[in-house]
Amino acid sequence: MMQTVTLQLPNRVASTARSLAEQTKRPIEDILVEWLDQAVADLPVDSLNDEQLLALTKLQLDTPQQNQLSALLAKNREGTLTPPEKQQLDELMQLYRHGLVRKAEALKVAVARGLIPPLS
Repeated sequence: MMQTVTLQLPNRVASTARSLAEQTKRPIEDILVEWLDQAVADLPVDSLNDEQLLALTKLQLDTPQQNQLSALLAKNREGTLTPPEKQQLDELMQLYRHGLVRKAEALKVAVARGLIPPLS
């Protein structure tokens, strides 16, 4: 389900979105929706409720992503990655690193809230 919302954007945001839309040959609306979706997915860890926070402390790549990452890392060690595989490896590594940072933040907040004991 989609909803239509009218926004007044700061010039800097509109200009950046317009520029990216032109570079990628995509509608500016798609760029803005993607940015908003990403912002929602990355709400500040300390704003999450306890249930969401505890779920984040257990965050892992899903099995297909983990398998793909392992296979690409093995090909990388062998020096046999193709350029598209290199890009895919970079994207998966970025996703993995981002998840680790979010998980670490969640652990810190969960300990501060007394939801889990301090890690030794």
